[in-house]
Amino acid sequence: MANSARKERLDMRIDSETKSLAERASAALGCASVTEYLTRLIRQDAPEILKQQASIKVTSDQFDTFMMACQDTSAAPSARILEATKRLDQEGF
Repeated sequence: MANSARKERLDMRIDSETKSLAERASAALGCASVTEYLTRLIRQDAPEILKQQASIKVTSDQFDTFMMACQDTSAAPSARILEATKRLDQEGF
């Protein structure tokens, strides 16, 4: 990452053992600095964490139950559900 692209600062306090580990790992990877090392870790790790957070994993049985509930036209949404959908519409979702 070019220095000109760096616009934000992230300050943090860590214990000396963690700092030493970061410095050693940074050097072992050939990073120019601990900042470069931490930036690399964040860019590698964060997308996967965000992907996991945004997805829902269900079993086949759970999916089948969900689909049956979606297709059941005899059930009316509760007042709480209707209010929630109204709020979501107002918020632009």
